[in-house]
Amino acid sequence: MTNTFRCSNCGTVGLEPGFVEDSGQNARGYTRWVQGVLEKGVFGMAKLRGRPVREIEAYRCPSCSHLELFATARA
Repeated sequence: MTNTFRCSNCGTVGLEPGFVEDSGQNARGYTRWVQGVLEKGVFGMAKLRGRPVREIEAYRCPSCSHLELFATARA
């Protein structure tokens, strides 16, 4: 089933679904969007407490390879 998402770069309709992998230490395997400016704690980790966090959906344009990212469901 083809979606109707339109590429914001070239206008092509029907973007390819995918995801952006995070393979760093202690990673969940996918990236997340966190509301607000990045604040780092004592050990250099991002402070997340009390901030809304959402999963990121990624779509790639089959014509120009531009990526579109959407913050969707709560992570």
